[in-house]
Amino acid sequence: MNLLVVGAGEMGRWFARTLADGTPDPPAIAFTDADPSVARDAADSFEVVSARAVPTDTDETFDVVAVAVPIPAVESAVERYADRADRALVDVTGVMRRAIDAMAAAGPDLERVSFHPLFAAANAPGNVAVVADAPGPVTDEIRAALADAGNDCFETTAREHDRAMETVQARAHAAVLAFGLAAEPVPDEFQTPVSAVLFDVLETVTGNDPGVYADIQAVFDGAESVADSARAIADADRERFEELYRQAGQERAPALEDTRASDGES
Repeated sequence: MNLLVVGAGEMGRWFARTLADGTPDPPAIAFTDADPSVARDAADSFEVVSARAVPTDTDETFDVVAVAVPIPAVESAVERYADRADRALVDVTGVMRRAIDAMAAAGPDLERVSFHPLFAAANAPGNVAVVADAPGPVTDEIRAALADAGNDCFETTAREHDRAMETVQARAHAAVLAFGLAAEPVPDEFQTPVSAVLFDVLETVTGNDPGVYADIQAVFDGAESVADSARAIADADRERFEELYRQAGQERAPALEDTRASDGES
């Protein structure tokens, strides 16, 4: 297998390295990036398998093209590089409806699968959402390599995934960042189990690229509902607060199951 990774950042490198470590016959890897120095650095980080940087206007073809660009660039990257793929077109961009639609339009005769690692590369392995729009032997090999690396690859649909991201990413990030903006410095001896966890999560969220989080907020709804909920809590009298408290603790799984059951996508 020879592989072109479009976007040589954190997740593009993670994807290439996972395939290099997990396939019986490690792929020859090429990186391309809007910043050529980033592509060269990614290639240089591979010592065992063959890896190189190629220009963004390369006319070479590859067995697999993996798109690992920021969310706003998904459609343009897929459209630009789909014809460089001979067998399979995949993405690890974090948004699935847009990626699947773009890949289906640009590569209707290719295997097409969208992967979303639900973690930063430093925290791998973890859960990987998979939408297998047009699977086949090549993408099955990729999926096996991800699983062999210890990842839990679970199938979903683009609609279910993108709706879940409104909560697990957009709402969660908004709530954590809002806490960070509102919080004041507190000596460690005053920390409670709840506040300590929140400050730890805040450190995790704010220790990454803010542009990635901005992309998530731009694509997925959710932050406004967090702001509305915070205002409702701030304005509530005792009786209303207790009602909201109980509501917040209610089990959310049935709602997610209803979403899955009503989703007609494959």
